[in-house]
Formats: sequence, structure tokens, C-alpha cells
Amino acid sequence: MNYRHIYHAGNFADCMKHALLLALIKALKRKPAGFVVLDTHAGCGRYDLSSEEAEKTGEWRAGIGQLLEQPASAPLTDYLDAVRPNVQDRQRYPGSPAFARAELRPQDQLIACELHPEDVRPLRRLFHADPQAAVHHRDGYQALRALLPPKDFKRGLVLIDPPFEKPDDFARCAEAITLIRTRFRAGIVAVWYPIKHRTPVRAFYTALQDAGIRDMLACEFLLRPPVDPSRLNGCGLLVVNAPFGFEDDARNILQALATGLRSPDAENIQINIERLAEE
Repeated sequence: MNYRHIYHAGNFADCMKHALLLALIKALKRKPAGFVVLDTHAGCGRYDLSSEEAEKTGEWRAGIGQLLEQPASAPLTDYLDAVRPNVQDRQRYPGSPAFARAELRPQDQLIACELHPEDVRPLRRLFHADPQAAVHHRDGYQALRALLPPKDFKRGLVLIDPPFEKPDDFARCAEAITLIRTRFRAGIVAVWYPIKHRTPVRAFYTALQDAGIRDMLACEFLLRPPVDPSRLNGCGLLVVNAPFGFEDDARNILQALATGLRSPDAENIQINIERLAEE
């Protein structure tokens, strides 16, 4: 409950996560049937990059700020087109639920869960009176049992993006994925995770494989070798049941980010896309 994303909004990890999130939603939109997006750790929906908190770290300047100063490469066009009006006009960076809501068609639905009392209030204001967006003030992990399978949808995406401030967050993510695959088999699952060093990440992969989870695609973006556990050296998005063509899209997006986010602190950027288990 201490984590506040405002300090990190728009940083390299957000750029990676949201560019891939948009690619997943675009893939869902290829079919006419409606879908649901369930965001288990939604945050406050959008973030003021001119705020004291955001300026204290300045992480967004090496992330979205750097990307917006360059000509957009084709793999990042959708992402930057979605971000640019918010950042350049109002200094606001969209959170995951805002990205998702902007992509919904009339037949689609967003469910956003947030437990932090200071973040759920602006999230509710953002989607006030929006019939296509439901906001729940509740623990996102616990919400999975109550909200899955979706009442009116056979397709969808579950995004799990916890703050990873507790030592058991990787274990809880593994349990959540197993539950989702039981209750919402047709759904796509996307889990964002930090990479500080390799041990907890590999244990996470092994736990999922031992639980019988198949069709997993790990997309990783590393600013530097993950050898210092005190730093956020990179991040990953684990996608279960990825849509057709997403692996190629993800590789192109990560390569474009690797070109656009180089800096003195990130001269050895590496990307990794790995299929962990096949059906």
C-alpha cells in the first residue's frame, strides 16, 4: 500500500508495458465479437508528469520524454499516437486503464480494480458515468475469483501489474495465472514484472511450468545486465495464450524501444523474447 506509481509514470518500463498492451488489444479487435479487459492493479488512470512526485524522480524524461523527441518508428506509432496528445498538451501520461478504454469499441468492456484509497478516487473520477468502464475498489488478486469467467464475454485480456513491493508477489502472480487459465481459458493473460536479478524471475517461470501452464511468451527489456538486485535493471511482460502474430509484433516493438531509449545509463540494452512452454 506504500507504492505510488506517480513517481515512475512514463518511465522505460511503462513505455514497454503500454506499447505491448496496445498490441494485444489491437489483436483482440481483429474479430468483431466483444471482449473484456480486466486490469487488476489499475492505479489512478492517468498521471501528472509536472507533479512534484513525477519531477522528484524525473524517470519519465528518460522514457516517454525521450521517445517523443524523436521521429516515431513504425512499431511504436500506435503507442506514441495514443500518448502524444496527453503528454504534449496536458502533461498527462495515461495509465493502463486509460490506454485500454481508448481502444474499446461499443461492444467491449473495461473492468479496473484498484486497492489503494488515494488512487481509486481519481480512477473513479476518470470513468465517472462511463457505461463501458467499471471501477472496483478491491484487491485485484481476490477479484479474479469474483469476476471470472466474465458474465457477458467469451474473449478478453487480463492484465496483472502489481507493484512488487511484497516478497510474495511473484508467487501470487503464478497463482493468479493458474486460476485464470482454469476460469477463463480463452482469455489472454499479461503479467508485468520487474527484473532486478535473474533468480526470482526464473523461479517464477519454473513455478508456472510446474503448474502445467503452457503457451507462455516472455518479452523482456533490459537496460543493463541484471546483476544488481538494488536497481530496476529491466522488466518483462509474460503473455499466456498470446494472439497470432503477437510474437513478431512484440519483437519489433522492443527493438524500436531499444533504439529510442538509449542513454548513458542504458548503453547495453538487451531484448529477449522466449517461448517458455508450448501447448
